Amino acid sequence: MWKKIAAAALSAATLCATAACGSSVGTSDVPVVPADGNVTIRLDWWGGDARIKATEQAVKGFEQEHPNIHVDMEYSDWTGYWDKLAVQSAGGNAPDVMQMDELYLAFYGSMGSLLDLNKASQYLDLSTMDASLKSMGQVEGKQVAAPATTAQYGVIVNNDVLNSLGLTLPDTDQWTWDDFEQFARQVSERSDGKYIGSIAPNNGYGLQLWARQHGENLFRGNSITISPETLASFLQLPADWAKNGVEGNAERWSENTAASLNDTDFGKGKQAMMITQATMITPYAEAAGTQNMTVVPMPQATPGAKTMYLKPGMYWAVSSGSQHPAEAAMLVDYLINNKQAGKVLGTERGIPANNDIRKMLAGEASGTDRAALDFIDTIQPTIGKAPAITPNGASELDKTIVRYQQDVVFGKRKPLDAAKSMIAELQESIDFAS
Repeated sequence: MWKKIAAAALSAATLCATAACGSSVGTSDVPVVPADGNVTIRLDWWGGDARIKATEQAVKGFEQEHPNIHVDMEYSDWTGYWDKLAVQSAGGNAPDVMQMDELYLAFYGSMGSLLDLNKASQYLDLSTMDASLKSMGQVEGKQVAAPATTAQYGVIVNNDVLNSLGLTLPDTDQWTWDDFEQFARQVSERSDGKYIGSIAPNNGYGLQLWARQHGENLFRGNSITISPETLASFLQLPADWAKNGVEGNAERWSENTAASLNDTDFGKGKQAMMITQATMITPYAEAAGTQNMTVVPMPQATPGAKTMYLKPGMYWAVSSGSQHPAEAAMLVDYLINNKQAGKVLGTERGIPANNDIRKMLAGEASGTDRAALDFIDTIQPTIGKAPAITPNGASELDKTIVRYQQDVVFGKRKPLDAAKSMIAELQESIDFAS
């Protein structure tokens, strides 16, 4: 913990020195208008080979439409990306356009290192997405990032497993958590443990939805507002499911939580249902070797309540220090709104934020890809107002959740004690970073 605090302090001090404690990191006074002549801008992202190939192809299309703009492309794995971006931002050398994640948006946005995209509205159209999704790119009232994609939680179902056990899903438009748990237990019981029913949600997205279903919010501004009791029930869920067989047992839950996609029970076709982002249906289907998968709504504490929301899968952001902010905005606009780019990029980063492109892709897709693209329409009646984004200092939320769930599952802490400690730890981290 102290190593993390020391690293955060050093990073904050470096950024503060570079930014004059509150000024934008590398802020440029360059007007947001296209430059005369040829221009070179930099684009950086994280991701694997498929993302690299698709992005490079899409950028070539942009350069063909804008022959005076050349795009230098950089990319890294997840960890390397954030390490590099921190150093670049502190040194005033951030890429003109960068891929951004919701966990880190408040940090970079609050430090002033991202351009207010409203200044570039002449070159970047954000009206193509839902207003609630767009709002999740705002920090301190400024639109500092453009959601590129969206992600929704659902339940991916391996119908081969259910069919082999003679099981039929209940009414998933109206099911509660009790309904889900009872059905999942049947999977384990009928198969004598060969298959398990499901794994409890274990990340910040799942916790946000759990809080909303219980009439609360996880965050409000820089404060954690979820009650210890509601958090305790979330931390207790995997412990209960491990005991009653839904997850097999505690050891099997732990192995699944730590495993890569292909090595999970669901990825190996040994689990009936998976609570996760709908876009994961295709990679899970490929891993399990079956296309007989569907995605259905999550169970709710109150069926039909507007507790779902459109969570940004990834963002595009423009550096506030860019010497070519207009051209950078043009590139973001192309990646989000151009139909040809939409076809090239597909759903690799998630469901396109642009509703017209999403519908276009859905009309051309089939199988699991079509199921993921159509899922927004399925849950539309339960989509409510977007929550506050993860505050600066809470970017380790996902890892923190798993760590406290493990303590509860293996009996090291009682649920309420764990919840109180987790809230205190996260709030201390947020306060330190604020």
